[in-house]
Amino acid sequence: MTLSVAVAGCGPAGLATALLLARDGHRVVVFDRFAEPRPVGSGLMLQPTGLAVLRELGLDREILAQGARVERLFGRAEPSGRVVLDVRYGALRRPGLFGLGIHRAALFGTLFSAARRAGIPIETGRAVAAAPPGSGGRRHVAFAGDRTAGPFDLVVDALGTGTPLLPPTGRALAYGALWASLPTPAGAAGAAGSAMLEQRYVRASVMAGLLPLGRPSGFDGDQTAFFWSIRLDRHDAWREAGLAPWIDAVRRLWPATAPFLERIETPEQLTLARYTHRTAASPAEAGLIHLGDAWRSASPQLGQGANMALLDAYALALALRGAPDVAVALARAVGLRRRHVALYQAMSALFTPVYQSDGRALPFLRDRVVGPLARVPPAPRVLAAMVSGLVGAPLRPLGLEPYAEPTLPTA
Repeated sequence: MTLSVAVAGCGPAGLATALLLARDGHRVVVFDRFAEPRPVGSGLMLQPTGLAVLRELGLDREILAQGARVERLFGRAEPSGRVVLDVRYGALRRPGLFGLGIHRAALFGTLFSAARRAGIPIETGRAVAAAPPGSGGRRHVAFAGDRTAGPFDLVVDALGTGTPLLPPTGRALAYGALWASLPTPAGAAGAAGSAMLEQRYVRASVMAGLLPLGRPSGFDGDQTAFFWSIRLDRHDAWREAGLAPWIDAVRRLWPATAPFLERIETPEQLTLARYTHRTAASPAEAGLIHLGDAWRSASPQLGQGANMALLDAYALALALRGAPDVAVALARAVGLRRRHVALYQAMSALFTPVYQSDGRALPFLRDRVVGPLARVPPAPRVLAAMVSGLVGAPLRPLGLEPYAEPTLPTA
């Protein structure tokens, strides 16, 4: 079965889907609203799950060369200094498992270049507005301005949280985050100098973090992502107050960030990320499937967004192989992913208030009860499985093994 496929969206979900389906012989075209496709945001973490898909695409080495190995997630509550987060991939008792801190531009650039090399058409300046059904289960793609393309045997919605191909659902989260990608100062302490994502918290209303990103192609030197949790309704006041009082507050909270803060000169260096918790009730219908954040989105606390998108893309490609028709394939694809999606959506809803909220009771329990208990077996292994994306064994139905590379140098 060879299909004509329209992929709406040029992010990780869309590009990975296009690559996988094109390699299986399908006729694929990608539509993107930007005149020049580009990544949005700063840093992310790839887990053994997402890296397993990149291995199948033959892109793992290229990605590893641009990222930074992460072996530990570590966080302290201030001003007490209590350790409330300490997750090590070594607790999984499987040699070579790790996370990879990477700039979004590096992931996007690698996938985009691979799509270009594969000869996949990428039509820019095409804002997808609808995908109306036609005869025989096929669909057209309608763009802003009354233009259309198609018909296609399959439309893949990889347009993200605000996709116009689904009715609005879910809820916007009160807290977002300010992100900046900064050159790593020579001799910087903390996460920048180790294989570690490091964070500091004041209750659940203040969070600062450093994530090493390695050396993305096109960047001069190593990069580190700095992020700061912020209530969205306080963002305007933050801008109006200027950088100086905020920088002073961050420095007092976490003195080791001073070399990074010196590199932030304007508010424009910090990108505001907004988050929504939502799950589409029906991720697939006749001739149409929603993947990645178009299917579901959540807060970044578990750091699974890009990894889930890559798994979605692989599940669709796998389901199409040997399927008698598109309807059967889409049902299979959703079935391969539904359990894992539901599990991580539930865990995200559970953990987000613990780290991003105005509440006091949950942070109190986190700092004084949950933090200490998290160091008692088998909790370290459970937490490592959760962070790595391996809870629920999502790779097993896909026939994949977690990505492991024992010899990868430490960043």
